[in-house]
Amino acid sequence: MIRIATPSDAAALAGLHAGSFPEPWDAAAMEALLEGEGVIALTAPDGFILVRAVAGEAEIITLAVAPPARRHGLGRALIEAATDAVIRVGAESLFLEVAADNTPALALYGRCGFEPVGRRRGYYRRPNGPAMDALVLRKTLTPTDA
Repeated sequence: MIRIATPSDAAALAGLHAGSFPEPWDAAAMEALLEGEGVIALTAPDGFILVRAVAGEAEIITLAVAPPARRHGLGRALIEAATDAVIRVGAESLFLEVAADNTPALALYGRCGFEPVGRRRGYYRRPNGPAMDALVLRKTLTPTDA
């Protein structure tokens, strides 16, 4: 079900991103990310995750699950698959940023073993509302996580 995404998947990933975020990335942006150094992209029919691994650290760039597919385990499965992938390339920690008011995402990340390590004040600029802080979360990785 989960497979490695390629640049030919850029349009489909952009469509999933558009269904999940108010300011989505277009196909060109997705293609550029997919071609980036250290980027690992995993996709399933209703979701995807992009991670970047460099120098022993990895970062979740974005995770999107189509609204009808949420709360059925796909987000967790994508995170677990990405965790396995970044461990295989030598990452010892996995980071991400999430809006401080994104309760469902925070719950998912907590269940996946992420812990808060920082806050970026006013990080998310919203067109029709106040800026929102981003929480920086980290998961320490061990080969047994793979």
